[in-house]
Amino acid sequence: MAEKEVKKNAELKMKKTISALKNEFQSVRTGRASSSLFERLKVQYYDQQVPLNQIATISVPEARLILIQPWDPSTLPEIEKAIQRSELSLNPNNDGKVVRINIPPLTEDRRKELVKLAKQMAEKSRVSVRNIRRDANDELKKLQKESSISEDQAKRAMDDIQKLTDQYIEEINSELEKKEKEILEV
Repeated sequence: MAEKEVKKNAELKMKKTISALKNEFQSVRTGRASSSLFERLKVQYYDQQVPLNQIATISVPEARLILIQPWDPSTLPEIEKAIQRSELSLNPNNDGKVVRINIPPLTEDRRKELVKLAKQMAEKSRVSVRNIRRDANDELKKLQKESSISEDQAKRAMDDIQKLTDQYIEEINSELEKKEKEILEV
C-alpha cells in the first residue's frame, strides 16, 4: 500500500510540473495576438498591484490586435505604464476609452531567442520531473530498508515510476514542439 502512495504522489507532482510549464509557455510571446500574454501583468490600482484581467476586459478582435477596455477609464494611464514596463516589448495606444496594442511580427532573431527561452523552460521542467523520480525512488528504498515493502514491490514501483517519468518527459517534449511551431510560424 505504501508504494502506491509514493507513486500517486510522484504522479501528482509530475502533473503539476506539466501544468506549470503550460502556464509559463503562455507568457512567451508569439507573432499572434493572445490575451494570455497579459495574465501575469499587474497594474497599480488604488495603491495596490492588481492583475490586469481583474480591472479590464481583454479581447482579440484580429490576429495582430489586442483591445484592453478598463471598467474604470481613469486606470488607462496605469495600464499603459504597466504594459510599457513589462518585458513584452509592446507599444500601447490609448484613445481615452480603450488601449489598443498592435502585435508586430517577430523578427527572425527574436523568434530564435524565444525558441531558446522555451527550450530552457522545458529543460527546467524535465529536471523537475527527474528530481521527482529520484525523490520517489529514495522514498521507496527507505520503505524497503524499514521492511515496509519487499524488494520485489520496491523494484516494481521503481519501474512504474520510471514509466511515469518517461511519459511526462514525452509530454514536455510534445508541449515544447507545439510552442516552437507556434513561435516559428510566420
